[in-house]
Amino acid sequence: MIYMGIFMQKFLKKFRQKPLFMLLPSAAAFLILSVLFLHFHQDADQAFSQYTSELFRQEISGNTITLHYTLKNPGKYGIKNTPISYGHCTTDPGLVHSSIDAERTRLRSHNRTSLSKNNRLTYDVLDDYLTSAYDLAPYTLYDEPLAPLTGTQSQLPVILSEYRFYEISDIENYLQLLTKTPEYFRSILNFEHIKSESGLFMASYTADSIIKECRDFVNLKESNYLYSSFVERLEELASAKDGILTEKQRETYTRQNNVYIKKYIFPAYEQLISGLSGLRSSGKNNNGLCYLPNGRTYYEYLVRSETGSFRSIAELQNLANAQILSDLTVMQRVLTEDFSGSSSVTSDIFSSQGTPLAESDPKKILSTLSGKITKDFPPYPQIHTQIKYVQKSMEDYLSPAFYMIPAIDNTSENVIYINNGHITDNLSLFTTLAHEGYPGHLYQNVYYASLHPDPIRCVLNYGGYTEGWATYSEMMSYYFSTLTKEQATLFQRNSSVILGLYALADMGIHYDGWKLADAAAFFHTYGITDDATIEDIYDLIIADPANYLKYYIGYLEFLELKKNAVDKWGDNFTQMRFHKAVLDVGPASFDVIQKYVFKIRTTRPTGGLL
Repeated sequence: MIYMGIFMQKFLKKFRQKPLFMLLPSAAAFLILSVLFLHFHQDADQAFSQYTSELFRQEISGNTITLHYTLKNPGKYGIKNTPISYGHCTTDPGLVHSSIDAERTRLRSHNRTSLSKNNRLTYDVLDDYLTSAYDLAPYTLYDEPLAPLTGTQSQLPVILSEYRFYEISDIENYLQLLTKTPEYFRSILNFEHIKSESGLFMASYTADSIIKECRDFVNLKESNYLYSSFVERLEELASAKDGILTEKQRETYTRQNNVYIKKYIFPAYEQLISGLSGLRSSGKNNNGLCYLPNGRTYYEYLVRSETGSFRSIAELQNLANAQILSDLTVMQRVLTEDFSGSSSVTSDIFSSQGTPLAESDPKKILSTLSGKITKDFPPYPQIHTQIKYVQKSMEDYLSPAFYMIPAIDNTSENVIYINNGHITDNLSLFTTLAHEGYPGHLYQNVYYASLHPDPIRCVLNYGGYTEGWATYSEMMSYYFSTLTKEQATLFQRNSSVILGLYALADMGIHYDGWKLADAAAFFHTYGITDDATIEDIYDLIIADPANYLKYYIGYLEFLELKKNAVDKWGDNFTQMRFHKAVLDVGPASFDVIQKYVFKIRTTRPTGGLL
C-alpha cells in the first residue's frame, strides 16, 4: 500500500461543558464561572487547532507528491505557491533529533487537560508519534529508502502514473516535477553513500535486486506505462471538464511528457543503477540488523514505530508463538473431527485447483464484500472505486495489490490496483480485495474520513493499525465467502500461521541473529522445505526489516483488543460496538487505542488524564 496521505476533513468538535460538582453561592455565580470555564477551554482548543493547522500545512508542503496526494485544492487550506520538489533525504541525525525535539516542545506547550476530547486524542496521537520519531532519530542512517517491492524505485512510477490532473496547472506541475527526478535520485544516492561510509550500506544481494528492478524499468522504453497513463489522465480531465483542453494543448503536453521521460526519468534510473553498482560491495553486513552497531536497540525502536505495539520483542515472540499454536490446534481439530460424511474438507484444500470459489470479477467481489459487512461494521459514505491492474512488465516488482489513498478533500474517488502476477486463484483475489477494499483499507479510510478528524492525523503513518486492520479484515473475509465453515477455518488459520512464521523469522533474523541456515531450520520445523523459497523470504526480510510485523503484529493487537472488549463489556459486547470503537479512534499506537476504547484514566508524561 502506498501512503501519501489519508483523506480526512477538518472538523473541530464543539466543546461540551461538563457539570461542576461544587457548591456555589448563587445561580449567578454558577453562570459566571461556567462561562469563564467554557471560554478557557475554547481558547485552548482554538490555540491547539491553530497549531495543528500550521503543522499540517508545514508538513504537506515539504514536497509536491505529498501535497498533491493529500489535497485536491491546497488553496482552500491556505497553501499557495509551494516549490515543485520531491523533497530530499536527510543525512544528519542530529538535525532530525533537534527538529523533532523542538516540535515536541511546541506540542507540549499546550495544556492537554484544557482541550476537548477530540483535541486530547489528537494531542495524544501526536505526542506518541513524535516520541517514537525522537527515539528513532539517532538511527536516521539506518533507514532505507530503497528496498525490493516497497522502495522508492518501485513506488515512484506508480505514484507518478496516478498523479491526477484536476486542472491544467496540475499537468504543468507534474511535468515540472519530472525534471526534478535526477536531482531527487542524486539525493537518495548521497544518502546511500553516507550509509556506505558509516558501514550501514545494504546487503550486496539486495543491491543486485534493486539494480535489476531499475534496469527492467528502463528497458520498458516506449512501452512504459508513464507514457500511456499520461494520455489517459489528459483524457479524463478533458472528459470531466469539457473545453478545458484543446486538441493542440493535448498534443503539446503529450510530446513534452514523452521528452521528459526520456530526458529525466530514464537517466535518473540509470544514475541509480550506476551509483548502486559502485556501492554494492561496500556493505559490511549481509545479515540482520543485530549485527550492526546498536542494531538490536534500533530494531526495538523500529518495531515499535512500525507496529504501534509497545510490547518487548520477547513478548511479541511469545504472542506470535501462542497464536500459531492456537491456529495449528484448531486446524488439527477440524481435520480430525468426524463430520459424519458431511465434511467438505478434501485432500487438495490447500491447492489453488481445490479452491471452490467461482467468482473472478473484482467489482462483483467488492460488491459482495460491501454487502456482507453491514451487520457488524458501522455504515460508511458511498464512494466510487476503480479497479486497475499492474502493468505486466512490473508484476514481479510490486506488491500483490495496493490501495491508492485519495486526497482528504476528494474522498469519493478511490483506486485499487491488482497485480495478477501474484494473484493465483479466486480465493486469493477475494481475500486480497477484502484486505484492500471492504472491510480493509478502503472501508477504514472512507469511514474514518466521515468522522472529519483533524487533518494533521493524515500525515501520521501508523502501519501497525492500518495494515493490522486490513489483515484482520482479510482473515474475517474467509467467512464472508462461499466456503463452508470448515474450509474457511482451515484456509484462514493456515494464512495466519504462514504470516506468523514470517513475523517470527523477521524477529529471529534481525533481533536474535539468525543466518540463512537458521531460518531454513526454523521453516523446516513447520514443513516448509523449499530452500529456494526460504532464501527468497530471507532476502526480503533482510531488505525490509519489520515489514511483515506491521501486518501480523497489528493483526494480533486487534485480536487482543477484541479479547479485552469481550472481557470488559461482557453481555454488552457486539462486533459492531467493537469495530466502531477502534475505527472511531483511528490510526494510532495500540497503547493510545486501548486507553480510548476502554476509557482508561492514566497519567500522561505531560501530567494530563484521559
